[in-house]
Amino acid sequence: MLPPYNERPAHCLLRRETRSSERMNRVRVLLLNAALGPLDYRVPQGSHAEPGSIVLAPLGPRQEVGVVWDPEALETQEVPDERLRPLLHVYDMPPLRPALRRLIEWTADYYLAPIGAVLRMTLPSSSALDGARTVTEYRATGKVPERLTPQREQALERIGERQGLVRELALAADVSDGVIRGLVKAGAIEAVEVSIDDPFPRPHPDFHPPRLETAQRTAARGFITAVQGAEFAPFLLDGVTGSGKTEVYFEAVAEAIRMGRQTLVLLPEIALTEPFLKRFTARFGCEPVAWHSGLRQSQRRRAWRAIATGDAKVVVGARSSLFLPYRDLGLIVVDEAHETSFKQEEGVQYHARDVAVMRAKLEKVPVILASATPAIETRQMAEIGVYREVRLPARFGGAQMPDIAAIDLIRDPPPRGRWLAPSLVREMEANLERGEQTLLFLNRRGYAPLTLCRACGHRFQCPNCTAWMVEHRLVHRLACHHCGHMMPPPRMCPECQEVDSLVPVGPGVERIADEVAALFPDARTAIVTSDTIWSPAKAAEFVGRMEAGAIDIVIGTQLVTKGYHFPNLTLVGVVDADLGLSGGDLRAAERSFQQISQVSGRAGRGAKAGRVLVQTHEPSARVISALVSGDAEGFYEAETDARREAAMPPFGRLAGIIVSSEDLAEATETARLIGRTAPKVENMAVFGPAPAPLAMLRGRHRQRLLVHAARSLDVQDVIRTWLGSLDWPRGVRVAVDVDPYSFL
Repeated sequence: MLPPYNERPAHCLLRRETRSSERMNRVRVLLLNAALGPLDYRVPQGSHAEPGSIVLAPLGPRQEVGVVWDPEALETQEVPDERLRPLLHVYDMPPLRPALRRLIEWTADYYLAPIGAVLRMTLPSSSALDGARTVTEYRATGKVPERLTPQREQALERIGERQGLVRELALAADVSDGVIRGLVKAGAIEAVEVSIDDPFPRPHPDFHPPRLETAQRTAARGFITAVQGAEFAPFLLDGVTGSGKTEVYFEAVAEAIRMGRQTLVLLPEIALTEPFLKRFTARFGCEPVAWHSGLRQSQRRRAWRAIATGDAKVVVGARSSLFLPYRDLGLIVVDEAHETSFKQEEGVQYHARDVAVMRAKLEKVPVILASATPAIETRQMAEIGVYREVRLPARFGGAQMPDIAAIDLIRDPPPRGRWLAPSLVREMEANLERGEQTLLFLNRRGYAPLTLCRACGHRFQCPNCTAWMVEHRLVHRLACHHCGHMMPPPRMCPECQEVDSLVPVGPGVERIADEVAALFPDARTAIVTSDTIWSPAKAAEFVGRMEAGAIDIVIGTQLVTKGYHFPNLTLVGVVDADLGLSGGDLRAAERSFQQISQVSGRAGRGAKAGRVLVQTHEPSARVISALVSGDAEGFYEAETDARREAAMPPFGRLAGIIVSSEDLAEATETARLIGRTAPKVENMAVFGPAPAPLAMLRGRHRQRLLVHAARSLDVQDVIRTWLGSLDWPRGVRVAVDVDPYSFL
């Protein structure tokens, strides 16, 4: 679902007050505390705090960071002047610009989130506000301490060449702060004084201009004109994999740099950051400023301050970088804009693609949504003329799209206990003989998705979630992929006490890797998942090995479906194309089509032809037929028609209401209360409550309701009024997911 592009007021939070402008010494402050609304404070004599100023304010015995807000925008309880407490400090940082303040208001309103929680994404670290210019970090010295406990050994192994604060190293090593401090005393870790405000190098717009083909030049000219015009202009850059989309939007980035303005490039995965940095450096002579969860605190501080002062000219980041306080934003790019990981599933449940479009509108700048497989919502906006569509229908340099064929697993089944069909194995063998690289794609981490007892049938389930424990043999653990709970695999079944009776059921990438090792013992393999590529440095190591020809076969999840360019990778095998088609998800078919199209696009990106083999039990399924025939337009047309007929997004609206509690009875009764009191509104239906598919998550019982409404209905107002009139126990949480992507 895409946001309405009219700046509507944030109901419940926003109000036009009729009184005259506030007295000069009285300001309204929005604190980072999500549980609180705005509060009024007094500005001490000699200080000045305009709207957007970042301040330190007293709150009871504590001190809280906040932002001075427009007094007419946020409603608060009237407090007499004589009762106002004075602000403690006004930070010497540029105020948050009006466009960013309006974005924060809009996001809180549209996604029904506490406005303080949205503001927190803009000010993620109070250390960025401090004046200190150095910080003490720690790194391993290479010395082994005399007393090497298992925890110390684990810490040194996991820290490796990492550097950071004590807390950061402890989190990375999964040990206590005391273990790290003990290693410091033992001399195994040393203190390092780090300068944290050194300026970033400036990218050069004409460092190494690319050689563009005709279609690329035409597209680039349109983007450059839009940047020069400094007006809101949304583009859909729809180009097949390998068509050079990045090089095209780099020309728009170059123009923004020439104009002295800032650019934000959003990427969906941290693992994509390293390949992007490499391409950016080749084009502009230096790296952009990165923003993602893998940064050390000192790096985040340095980046945040450079962004706020305007010194950071190009920022590449994950979805949270969208809310940073850019001083002079001139362009936004959303790469791989179809990716569902742009939807935040916890906290403020926003969709970064849609919020990016709104920020571009408020900032009055162009926004480019780049994708080889655009989402149906994005395609529809282009169809009705809201977005201008720019197509790149062919690969760069005459490279051909790979041939795609389906392997019918009914007719060509793998041997018992194996998962790769004989025809795929033969192709892999031929590829190895030619010295070319192969990618096997299976979107399932670990060794096996289920472990059971062959004697009594006991299945290992997470104690905190309604989910099976997944075996990870590389780390010898059973893990829950929802809450992170881990345990070592027991020798005996906890149910029947039978020893050595546990068996894995189904394949994960680790199990496929074992099969590959058995079939091709001399082949050099790599497993690429979020378990193995958890940082840009790990991604860089993988890219380096691939480019050096040190890997023959890659076995990976969706992490390898996008962003990588390996000319010698010529064969892609999709191990289980049917995996994403079950479960009744609204976007299941579309997501499967996108994933397989993207992973197929890794094959044959250079001079060598590429081949893709898709293993499936349903070769006649619409998704598989469209992939094999290359009829993407036909597939999307059929999917769009089905959505239109059912009034589903983008032709209708959805909102999920998730009720959770540690007490099952409380969760159930609250969900029933919400269901009983559902308003009777024309063009709106409420389904449920019912237990969520993940009926327990992190120890909390969960119930779901689903609101389905017409596109024209202001469903946020209805839900806000509806839930605002109800009371429920303190232990119950009620979350609203506007435009949901997950139905678990």
